[in-house]
Amino acid sequence: MTTGYANKFKRCDGMSRRAVLQLGQLAGLGIGLSRWNAVSAAAVGDARVSSSTVASKTSALPSETAQIPRPLARSCILIWLDGGPSHLETFDLKPEAAKEVRGPLSAISTRISGVAISECLPELALRMDEIAIIRSMTSPLGEHNLGTHYLLTGYKPTPVLQYPPFHAVASFKRQTDGMPLLPPSIAIPDHRVGGGRFTGSGFLPQEFGPFSIGADPSRPDFRVKDLESPAGLSLDRIDRRRMFAEQLARWDENQGRSNSSSQDSALNRAVAMVTSAKARAAFDLEEETPATRRRYGMKTIGQSCLLARRLIERGVPFVTVNDRGWDTHDNLYTRLKEGYTGAKTGVGLIPSLDLAVSSLIDDLRDRALLDETLIVVMGEFGRTPKINTSGGRDHWPRVFSVMLAGGGVRGGQVIGSSDSTGESPSERPVTPSDLICTIYNMLGFNPSDELRTDTGRPVRLAGDEAKVVRELLS
Repeated sequence: MTTGYANKFKRCDGMSRRAVLQLGQLAGLGIGLSRWNAVSAAAVGDARVSSSTVASKTSALPSETAQIPRPLARSCILIWLDGGPSHLETFDLKPEAAKEVRGPLSAISTRISGVAISECLPELALRMDEIAIIRSMTSPLGEHNLGTHYLLTGYKPTPVLQYPPFHAVASFKRQTDGMPLLPPSIAIPDHRVGGGRFTGSGFLPQEFGPFSIGADPSRPDFRVKDLESPAGLSLDRIDRRRMFAEQLARWDENQGRSNSSSQDSALNRAVAMVTSAKARAAFDLEEETPATRRRYGMKTIGQSCLLARRLIERGVPFVTVNDRGWDTHDNLYTRLKEGYTGAKTGVGLIPSLDLAVSSLIDDLRDRALLDETLIVVMGEFGRTPKINTSGGRDHWPRVFSVMLAGGGVRGGQVIGSSDSTGESPSERPVTPSDLICTIYNMLGFNPSDELRTDTGRPVRLAGDEAKVVRELLS
């Protein structure tokens, strides 16, 4: 495609004439503009993939990561507690501290002697032998977007480059020549994390970012809208429109204007999802028994974790469950425990998390999937050591907690500790870089591997200073 031709037919939103024509076909398939931006990224990033990012360089692991146990995780479920969960009300309570530090919740014992967690996590307490908690996570970044970027990429943000989150890197490195029916990375309900300005792909092509289902699975009318074809549009008509779009692509290619192979692949994948009963069935929670759905909890996080289990069962390797509302600057007790004032049974954020994650662990274990599915529960930072005047806690990245289970994690342990007020790490500080380095190792990737940006800059999967948290590995 020549520069003049591109400029002549480019719209102000960056779309070419051909892109508009193909978008018309995709819209007829029930795929809107937001999904077009994702599926067409294969074409936008075509040159980048062939000449830069695809060429990933492998170097020997540094000595500190030698002799690390063989990874077990084939898949990963990230449960993202968006807003920053309070470590002092979840996994690192301080019952001996002053009232303004320890807060309104009590600590309870777990199956592991000497390890206590929140009274609102009784089900996870019973499963502590399968869980590892890092209580000494530490970061200097107390702003939502910056903290999110650091926690999901292992790199501190910089204005010159947006690093890809670990699930995008994993999707990129595990890509195959085949065309899987479902996307390799799916976000429930969406991937608007950390304030919404964090992309799901960084400098990698957008196709490796998560597919956001764009709907709340706890709602009675839950449907993945991008899998719903418009009323009256038969499968034959969809197939004819796909063929017409392919003919347009071939015509442009014959004119020497573009390479359409990536677009064809993206278009075929989109059509396959829309027309496949099997793909739609993966998202159908009505196939689950009412008892199973109640066990997970009927709040958004419960039904999202249930859907995540269904997707993992069907071969989706990476699922993000995005649970909002953890930015508790005020009314902490009600929001975290009760859910609403005067609730006889707590339905707040923490009890809902307890039901969802404990049921997820049980179901994966019962299906022989827990050993190969890594579960990571975290947010962008913790909360301040003291309750504020509004009955909440503010941002606090200096120390916070992360929970992990499955996927080769050695359960029944606490790694590191915070000081007596939950203000700073006192033992074994762990950085987000260390955590991401460890996750890559668990997923079978060499943290020293390099990706290349579209300018040819080499970027390691994990930073030079990152070290594997060996205690986590079974």
